[in-house]
Amino acid sequence: MVATKPLTVEDLERIESDADTDARFELILGALREVAAVGGRHGEIGSEFFRRVAVHVAERGLGRTYWSDTGFVLRRDPDVVVKPDIAFVRADRLPPEPERIGYMPIAPDLVVEVVSTHDRRRKVERKLALYRQAGVPMTVVVEPDQRTMTVHRPGSAPEHLGEHDTFDGGDVLPGFRLVVGDVFR
Repeated sequence: MVATKPLTVEDLERIESDADTDARFELILGALREVAAVGGRHGEIGSEFFRRVAVHVAERGLGRTYWSDTGFVLRRDPDVVVKPDIAFVRADRLPPEPERIGYMPIAPDLVVEVVSTHDRRRKVERKLALYRQAGVPMTVVVEPDQRTMTVHRPGSAPEHLGEHDTFDGGDVLPGFRLVVGDVFR
């Protein structure tokens, strides 16, 4: 058996910049994981959620909203870099602009993950655990097949919302409200 050295954020940056394809990767505890391409329905749902959050954030100057191409460094040694479907960082936590050129060096305040048909439950749970460990205040898991959302907040039981329920951004995204079913239209 050959032991391999865990990859680092710098290794991931080099791999992605040298790639001959548009392949995207995450780094999970030093291990490289390719991020699978998503289908049209996944993109529609993610885009609709993103649009609504981004408009709300921009109109109120709350911070920045990020799409799935943005990597966030959740941990170092072993390194974790994830690319959530949607992320939000409050204005008061944004690093200076020069530090935002590469992967974001902080965990987001809000993460939204849209579950794809090829996502395994174990993969989703692993990412939720990484977000919890990094102190992400709110994670939303969108389940297109069930037309539901589950909101995870540290210290609270998951909140399961059906398509007629309203998602509330609470302290993380003040004033944001969204009827769950609106992202599935």
